[in-house]
Amino acid sequence: MLTMEKFLDAREILRPVVNQTPPIYSSHYSRLTGNRVHFKPENLQVTGAYKVRGAFVKIARLDAEQKKCGLITASAGNHAQGVALAAQMQKLKATVVMPATTPLVKVNNTKGYGAKVILYGENYDEAYEQACALAERSGLTYIHPFNDLDIASGQGTIAFEILEDLPDTDVIVLPVGGGGLAAGVATLAKMLKPDIQIIGVEPCGAACMKLSFEQDEVCSLASVSTIADGVAVSKPGELVFPYIQAHVDRMLSIEDEELIDAFLNAMEIHKLVVENAGLLSVAALRHLEMTGKNVVSILSGGNMDVITIASMVQHGLIYRGRVFTFSVLLPDRPGELEKISHIVAHLSGNIIRLEHNQFVSLNRNAAVELKVTVEAFGHDHKNAILRALSEKGYRAGLIEPSASID
Repeated sequence: MLTMEKFLDAREILRPVVNQTPPIYSSHYSRLTGNRVHFKPENLQVTGAYKVRGAFVKIARLDAEQKKCGLITASAGNHAQGVALAAQMQKLKATVVMPATTPLVKVNNTKGYGAKVILYGENYDEAYEQACALAERSGLTYIHPFNDLDIASGQGTIAFEILEDLPDTDVIVLPVGGGGLAAGVATLAKMLKPDIQIIGVEPCGAACMKLSFEQDEVCSLASVSTIADGVAVSKPGELVFPYIQAHVDRMLSIEDEELIDAFLNAMEIHKLVVENAGLLSVAALRHLEMTGKNVVSILSGGNMDVITIASMVQHGLIYRGRVFTFSVLLPDRPGELEKISHIVAHLSGNIIRLEHNQFVSLNRNAAVELKVTVEAFGHDHKNAILRALSEKGYRAGLIEPSASID
C-alpha cells in the first residue's frame, strides 16, 4: 500500500539523486486567474522530468535476483531516461522499448545514460506489448512506468517539496497519463494536508482517466490522439486507480490547441521549455472555477527536440495571429508588388516571405499569384491588414495553416 512509511523511505532513497526543484511564481497566470499561481518545475529535474523519482525508487527496492536479471521497460521517453539513469547509477543493465515516434532528444538521452534502446510501434501501448514479450522471453525484470506502487511512492515525493516550500498551497494541478504521478502526489498531499485539492488534467484525445473516473472503474480507449506524447496512454493503471479515486478531487480534459498557447507563454514569459504533457497543468489554469487560492501547477517535464520546439513556436504564432499568410492575384505589370508592400507596411505589418508565381493564368490582368507571409501583432492587426487590401480592390484570401500539429 501507499503508506507514509513508503513515502518517507522513497524520499531518503532519492536525497542524493534528485533536485528539490524550486517553485516559480507566475505573475501572468496569477493575474489571469485571480489566484496565486506557482509552478513546480520538474522540467528542471535530473533527466528533465519527474519520472526519475519513481524509476530510481523502484529499482533501488528490487532484490538482488531481480537486479541480476537485467531491467526492461517501455516508455515514450521520460520514464525511459529515469530507468536508464537509475540503472547506470546502480551499475545495472537496462533495455528500453520506445515508440518509433518518440522525439529524438528522448531517444538520444536514454542511450546517453547507457541503456539499450529498441524503437517499436506507433504508440506506448504497442511498445509496452513488445517490452512485456521481451521480458518474458529473456527473463528481464520489467519496470512499469506507472502501474506500480513503488513507482507512485517515488513520484509522490513531489508533494513533500511543494508543501515544505509552499505550506499554504490550496490546490495542486498535475498532468495525468497512466496515473503514477497522480496517485503518489494526491495520496501523500492528502496525508500531509487533508483539505488540499488535487486536480488532474488529461488531453481530450487521451482522456482514459477522466472516463474511468466518471465510470468508477478502469476503462480503456479504443485509440489515443494527442500531441502530449508523455500521457498518450489508453488505459490507466489498475493498481494506482483506487488511490486516484480516493484522493483526486477533479479531472479536467484539455484540447491540444490550448497547449500551443501555454507553450508560448512558458517560453516567452517564464523562459521555460516545457513539453506538451507538462503543459496540461498550465493550460488547465484557465479552467479552474475558483479565485483567491494558492495554486501549484506541476510542470512534469521539458524534454522536447528542437524540431518539435520550432513547430510549436510556428503554430503558436499562427494560433495567436502573429503570423499569417494571404494570397492575391495581381495584374502582370510593373509596380503591383510595390502596392501590396506599401499597404502592408503602412499598417506596420512586416513581410517575412513572398512567393511570386507568374504562370497561374494566361490572362495578363490576373496572371500573377502572390503569397505573402506577414508578421503582425495579433488577430485584430491581421484583420485590419486584410480589410485594407480589400478596400484597395485586392481580393486577398487568408491561407489557413495545416490542421496537424504533430
